[in-house]
Amino acid sequence: MRSSPNLAATSMVSRDSSASLVEQIVHSVTCRIDDKLLRTGSRMPSIRQFADEQKVSRFTVVEAYDRLVANGYLESRRGSGFFVRERASLLKHTNIVSPTIPTSQHPDVVWLIRNMFRQLPPQKMPGSGLLPHEWLDGELVANGLRSVSRLNQNLLLHYGTQQGFLPLRQQLQLKLAEIEVACAPEQIVMTNGVTQALDLVAREFTQAGDTIFVDDPAWFLMFGTFATLGLKLIGIPRLHDGPDVSKLAELAALHKPKLYIVHSVLHNPTSTSLSAAKAFQILKTAELHDFMIVEDDIYCDLHPGSSVQPATRLAALDQLNRVIYLGGFSKTLAANLRVGFIATSPDTAIRLSDRKMLSTLTTNEISERVVHKILSEGHYRKHVDRIRVKLDGARNEVTAKVEKLGMKVEYRTPAGMFLWVETGVDTIALTEKALEQGILIAPGSLFSPHQLPSTHMRLNVAALSDESVWRFFKNELN
Repeated sequence: MRSSPNLAATSMVSRDSSASLVEQIVHSVTCRIDDKLLRTGSRMPSIRQFADEQKVSRFTVVEAYDRLVANGYLESRRGSGFFVRERASLLKHTNIVSPTIPTSQHPDVVWLIRNMFRQLPPQKMPGSGLLPHEWLDGELVANGLRSVSRLNQNLLLHYGTQQGFLPLRQQLQLKLAEIEVACAPEQIVMTNGVTQALDLVAREFTQAGDTIFVDDPAWFLMFGTFATLGLKLIGIPRLHDGPDVSKLAELAALHKPKLYIVHSVLHNPTSTSLSAAKAFQILKTAELHDFMIVEDDIYCDLHPGSSVQPATRLAALDQLNRVIYLGGFSKTLAANLRVGFIATSPDTAIRLSDRKMLSTLTTNEISERVVHKILSEGHYRKHVDRIRVKLDGARNEVTAKVEKLGMKVEYRTPAGMFLWVETGVDTIALTEKALEQGILIAPGSLFSPHQLPSTHMRLNVAALSDESVWRFFKNELN
């Protein structure tokens, strides 16, 4: 009879979580069973042992085990304890369609996204792309929601407008003017985050078989989105001040891309920013080979300004002729608001808003009203100032610890939430070992458009406060 792996090394609960202790334990055990980390037939720790290991009461464990039995994950054997139940045999007698759980734990884009949404303690998710909840201002969002809830109820019951809540688009016009992008409200289309914005633009400007350029490394989620559209992805090597422009020109002449997706400011995953010289060369190459540029500026508000770190927006130089500008508030306000936007030429804005209507009708005006409330009352600027100060302190501390462990930070940037770290080991294997201990890291291979093996990983400096994460790195890298 197999016994379950030792769970003592992995804390399943966080007193800072809004979820109850029972809910956290049920969630953690469920994930381990789904991911085959707890095998069918394995004996679970006794109630007393589990309570001691997780530092919770026995009543908490009893309730958690009862819920797991009720949901078909565990079975209770009188006099023997609790065991992991065979899910397949249970489900085949029901009408429930069980989602396919890959038996391989080899990390890929879907693997990382799935695990990011499992809500591990934020301090044990250095591979995540979000700030911890305690870094954000829940009361700021809650006040916005309360304000919206006091409106005439009829305003909340209908669809939003085609391009999005007009007062918010007017507020974004002022915000864009601060970074020298001239844009009328009619040129702005609200979206469900930057993810939908990228999807709309790709569908409008490409068809199956076309080529899209992306940075290498780059934000991994768009790789899967573009692959489903039948597009060919080619990576342009990313350097400390932007892409390798000679390689960009060479590949553009060869492949004739339709789009180039680029992070100008606080690039994900390196936190580097585009120099003015590189920006001019990119625009020149785009004009010569007739492709559009999509500038993803989701980290815009985490940048302290050009006096601290040089940063040039392509949209400011081009004024939305060949450049389509994307932005949003998921990184600085709340991911759950899903408020993003596209700024582009007037004609393109009309086409994109029509395409949005055909796919999802309108966006969520309630969320857009909340964001407008926060921006228009002046609280947002102070909020992001506080985040930048905290990031500066965390970045310096994390960089020192990383280098002490023998890892190398590729780019010493003075802003941003990410470090691009050379570990000297295969980060796929490192990621698999980390998951066994309830730690989520992001291996470098996920940030390559071709998922090539890598010794790099992306670290979120705001999500490294748990000493168990540092102990893991020390044990595995030394």
